[in-house]
Amino acid sequence: MPDTTALKGTDAPATAVDAPPATDAGPAPGKPRSLWSDAWHDLRRNPLFLVSMALILLLAVMSIFPGLFTSASPRDANLAEHYLQHPNWGHFFAPDWLGYDGQGRSIYARVVYGARASITVGVVVTIAVTITGLVIGMLAGYFGGWIDTILSRVTDVFFGVPFIVGAMVILTTFEERSVWVVILSMAFLGWTSIARVARGSVITIKQADYVVAAKALGASTFRILTRHILPNAIAPVIVVATIALGGYIAAEATLSFLGIGLAEPTVSWGIDVSAAKDQLRNAPYVLVIPSVMVSITVLSFLMFGDAVRNALDPKMR
Repeated sequence: MPDTTALKGTDAPATAVDAPPATDAGPAPGKPRSLWSDAWHDLRRNPLFLVSMALILLLAVMSIFPGLFTSASPRDANLAEHYLQHPNWGHFFAPDWLGYDGQGRSIYARVVYGARASITVGVVVTIAVTITGLVIGMLAGYFGGWIDTILSRVTDVFFGVPFIVGAMVILTTFEERSVWVVILSMAFLGWTSIARVARGSVITIKQADYVVAAKALGASTFRILTRHILPNAIAPVIVVATIALGGYIAAEATLSFLGIGLAEPTVSWGIDVSAAKDQLRNAPYVLVIPSVMVSITVLSFLMFGDAVRNALDPKMR
């Protein structure tokens, strides 16, 4: 058989067989990922983030569509038949699965519907304090001088008020304590930490070369704050906000347990814990089940915030 390799010219073009195999090496060399893409790359491989995100999605669906989890009403009471009826562990997701409380109401239905009030308070308060603290911190850090002095002293005054005590004082002035009243009282006091973090980030970033160049080119203050400073100062603020979200849910449950937060007819885990404290000896499940739900929810958001912090902070890598 003739040697076919001798028939090939030295200058023959390379065929697909001669080409090196393609490899999935990620982004092209010399094109580094941004902070957010790099953080997402780390989060997808973090079991802590995946577990917490799954729990948060489950709780979010439960709060938005409680009818998917139970057909029972959380306010239907039947003292004659269901007074402190023990859980029926064999009837999964049935109204009697987790038993009934001292009013003859389904604990499972109240656990499902109670997620809405707790998560709504936590999420809306977090959004409100993030926007308020971010605006105050950016203005104080960017302008400095007397503006920084005034805003910093106002922040110190609010920071010196204990959060729970201050919320109790505010809430006692209202006869009807709805979800939005609790949200406003908590948001009124909870923005100080984010304001301090935002101020420190802006003070560091405003000295960067790209900010100085934007000023030299005549960019407006609003454009500098929104296009150059905000995108680079938002990362530590997001970390603080995600961790604080779980704390706001716990604070709402604490205020409701003390009888100063949400009140009937609102369905809330804190209200159920407060009502069940008298049945701790003869029916401990009435208190334990909503307490466990509060703990799981707070732990989920704390784990989520911790994973985000590790992904966004280069020192944690």
